[in-house]
Amino acid sequence: MDFVFRSRASSEKRSAVTKMTADPQQPRDPQAPKGRPTPKRSEAQTQRRSLASTPVNRKDAAKRQREARRADLAKQREALASGDERYLPVRDKGPVRRFARDFVDSRFCVAEFFLPLAVLILVLSMLPSAQVKNISLLLWLGVIIMIVIDSVGISIRLKKRLRERFPNENLRGAVPYALMRTLQMRRLRLPKPQVKRGEQP
Repeated sequence: MDFVFRSRASSEKRSAVTKMTADPQQPRDPQAPKGRPTPKRSEAQTQRRSLASTPVNRKDAAKRQREARRADLAKQREALASGDERYLPVRDKGPVRRFARDFVDSRFCVAEFFLPLAVLILVLSMLPSAQVKNISLLLWLGVIIMIVIDSVGISIRLKKRLRERFPNENLRGAVPYALMRTLQMRRLRLPKPQVKRGEQP
């Protein structure tokens, strides 16, 4: 009989343990091991923040991306006006590109007057006088020749200065970048000129 009672008691104890394990609402014995280490407070806070900052759906994610893009573009516009290297577009970043900009901005370039001269020549070519039209054609040819000669001179001088100033830097693309800048009127150039005319870069 003792054996029967002992086996029944042990089976009841096993069933009670099984119920406690299966029922998640059952309070856990504080002395019992948890089976996993307790996370640090900083780790728990980081997990909570990451869960809170995670977008709920695609619409929220797209909205956050648009807002981040607008903020980046605003910083870029400010950098183009102020010359802040941190937020400039990739094509304008670096000391080599900055020196190329300053080299162009510190002098008069024939190419920067191309647009106003082109408008003047176009107006002259529309006049009925054949003589004026011939003069406009000669002016157009003369402007093109002057721009080519000035651009070649700028390229030679800029290459020499770049090799002297940045002997160990990659200079690829710096000269074409500077020549494209000469085609823009000074007040319309971006990033804005940071040196005065005649000032040494």
